Amino acid sequence: MEACRDRLLIHGSGDFLNDYEGISVSKSCRDDLGLMYNVTVEPVSGKLLHLQMTPTRIKHFRVNRATKADTLWLRDILNREGKKYGSRVKLNRDASFTLEWS
Repeated sequence: MEACRDRLLIHGSGDFLNDYEGISVSKSCRDDLGLMYNVTVEPVSGKLLHLQMTPTRIKHFRVNRATKADTLWLRDILNREGKKYGSRVKLNRDASFTLEWS
């Protein structure tokens, strides 16, 4: 995930809700976890102003809030992968993330 020329680019965002439950190929690939995106852009220019994400987990084909452990796992993955793009996520008190970029 990155802000390229102040425009949001999300790499590999996947599906919000899918039917893959129970058929994961690898334990390191958590296809049960995802993000709900709340994006604020400047209407005329399209410039990214703010991105808040809510970690989610699909269980029994329902989208739920992710557990604390899953939220921390997602944070670590997003920060590791975002480093090459100059972005990171900050964990908020409400267990959501805010994107920070340079």
